[in-house]
Amino acid sequence: MDQTSIQTKCRAVKVTVKGRVQGVGFRPFIFQIAAEYGIKGTVQNNMDGVKIFAEGSPADISHFITAIQSKSPRLSKIDQMEIKEIPQNDEKDFRIIASERTGKSSLVIPIDSAVCDECLTEMRDPNNFRYRYPFINCTQCGPRYTIIEALPYDRPFTVMKDFEMCQECREEYEDPMNRRHHAQPIACGTCGPEVSLKAISGRTIAWRQEALSVTSNLLRDGKIIAIKGLGGYHLACDAYNEEAVRTLRERKGRPNRPLAVMAATMEAVNQICQVTKQEKEVLQSPEAPIVIVKKQKGSGLAEGLAPGMNTLGVMLPYTPLHHLLFDEGEVKVLVMTSANPSGLPILYRDEEAFSYLEGIANYVLANNREILHPLDDSVVQLIDGHLTFLRRSRGYVPDPMGTDQPVHSVVALGSQQKNTFAIGRHEQIFIGPHIGEMEHLQVVEHFQHELNHLIKWMGIIPGRIAVDMHPGYRTAELADNMDAPIIPVQHHHAHMVSCMEDNGLSNATFAVILDGTGYGEDGHIWGFELLYGDASSYKRLAHLRYTHLPGNERAIQEPWRNAAGMLIDYFGAAGREWAERLFPKKSYEIEILTHMLEKDVNSPLAGTCGRLFDAVSAILGICQISTYDGEAAIRLSEQMIEAESIPAYPYGLSSSEEGSVVIDFAPALKNIVLDCFNGVSKKEIVQKFHETIVKICVESIFSISEGNPSFHKNVVLSGGSFHNPFLLKQIAGRLRDRAFHVYTHQRVPCNDGGLSLGQLIVAANKK
Repeated sequence: MDQTSIQTKCRAVKVTVKGRVQGVGFRPFIFQIAAEYGIKGTVQNNMDGVKIFAEGSPADISHFITAIQSKSPRLSKIDQMEIKEIPQNDEKDFRIIASERTGKSSLVIPIDSAVCDECLTEMRDPNNFRYRYPFINCTQCGPRYTIIEALPYDRPFTVMKDFEMCQECREEYEDPMNRRHHAQPIACGTCGPEVSLKAISGRTIAWRQEALSVTSNLLRDGKIIAIKGLGGYHLACDAYNEEAVRTLRERKGRPNRPLAVMAATMEAVNQICQVTKQEKEVLQSPEAPIVIVKKQKGSGLAEGLAPGMNTLGVMLPYTPLHHLLFDEGEVKVLVMTSANPSGLPILYRDEEAFSYLEGIANYVLANNREILHPLDDSVVQLIDGHLTFLRRSRGYVPDPMGTDQPVHSVVALGSQQKNTFAIGRHEQIFIGPHIGEMEHLQVVEHFQHELNHLIKWMGIIPGRIAVDMHPGYRTAELADNMDAPIIPVQHHHAHMVSCMEDNGLSNATFAVILDGTGYGEDGHIWGFELLYGDASSYKRLAHLRYTHLPGNERAIQEPWRNAAGMLIDYFGAAGREWAERLFPKKSYEIEILTHMLEKDVNSPLAGTCGRLFDAVSAILGICQISTYDGEAAIRLSEQMIEAESIPAYPYGLSSSEEGSVVIDFAPALKNIVLDCFNGVSKKEIVQKFHETIVKICVESIFSISEGNPSFHKNVVLSGGSFHNPFLLKQIAGRLRDRAFHVYTHQRVPCNDGGLSLGQLIVAANKK
């Protein structure tokens, strides 16, 4: 019904609002604007959203409805608003009534949000009864998803049910004109959770305010503290203290992987990093993610924070506790890295923190507010002015995406690495939190716990289960135990469709997929693919020529093996000679690799962008042994700088029996090796290598499009290699220069963290 009709005919309406409208102060907001416009009636939380009965003059009703949309709280998001005329009930006032817990669920689960400025002001006001209280919150900030037991989001169904409100808190909670009206985690120092500082043995050292003061002093003195935050435990130490950083790395067994830091203020961020206006806005947003930014030279930060990197992951304090720690002492930048043991989920249970972190942390800053659903920090980067996700978790999960696809009751289980799952409900897609690598039993159990909770909260019965077609992935085993048809989805088809859905595309499109690993339909490892198709089908138009991966996973962990195998495959005896010259301490191993390749022993065929980056990184001596996923490629890309004109290495293109184009990188690799032997600078080689990848992708798409004039000129870019800013900007820009419409990821990562979205859409379109 349009506004004109309402204004001229309606004196009573029923308004149903769906979206992120619970746990964000929506009901008190409705109460306040009802008072402003003289509206009588009720507002109520339901399993399908917020239901409003409103009576008033036609003009007042019209203004009231307009205000719902234009003045809604900062954390709310209205996805759908339905307005119906109803008979008048002669209401005498406007009331907030109790939630209704029956009916079909279309609720959006509220997300966790960084502490707001109003709460910080009160926390720092000596005259406020929440002065220096580390769990201050309101309807516009604080924990949500992490503390929920059941829906709808009401205090009795959260961990806060164990904390009975004091009189002062209850008065605010029950006052519809107060911003803490029905703020479910509401608490204060009298009635709420409290912090305690403990030795790693479990012995309590200090409580409450003293715990914060002692913790701050310990951080200043170079100690490593496990700190319980919104979604789990972090390991923290002084980011300026080289010895503390080195000790943390040694104890955690994390020699090179970059460590994220938390800076006290934007001023502190500016002292250590070069931050754009957009990056500042993201840092200060309610989501408060880690943002990858350029390091500031001469900042004084410990060199060991991000070895070999020009960038650093930075975030601002997002809980009152973080702010209080910085308020206490002299340390203005802290290492703040997830406290999980390698390969395991983030620690969030107190008993686990003391057992797993023995020998790593000196102390534990704990609290007695339980975490039910752990969340890692989200990680983002701004590339060419656009926000891109490396990890989508705290602050964004489980916010849904709207869709026109038939996704209801479809569940996608994601990938083996950087796992997320996805659930379809009516016109919404819910993507779960970052789970991680599905290698360990604890990770699989964490996956099942979160998946089962969201399926229950969504109120659906799975009708289809989408999985990666790799037969050895854990998700395939899990799907076998779910009572629903299983739809295997090719890895890079899922990448393609993920980017399509991310941009609302349904018609057939080109796709450039640059990735690390994906099981192909021919049983080989794919990862450098040019595709054309849609959610229902695709055609592989071009791919990288296969070479062997000697030792399979070991060749990924040790990029020099991958490089040696590639050289021997491409160039035979000459390639082996070059490998021995490049890796002189590996002559014996290279001899073994040669025999493995000759006999095709544990050496699967692969043609991936990730392995190409690994090989070049190893050849240039940048990274020959990877200590974390993607290290060789990441450190190689960090060598890349923008240049006006970069020559490309030669490469070959030929047609295969299947009619697809085979990209032969042998000529380029030969020139890279010879340039290396001839003393050409690493930076020049890196630049020419990057330019070659760009040129291959752009020229191949253009050529194939010219030969297929009926194909749409849309192109999606996906796969983990598109975290490389140069590749993303240059491939997108040059394709646009040739009149292609280019789409990149907006709301999910281009890496495997976005794979479940594509799987879900493919399965939904399966006939």
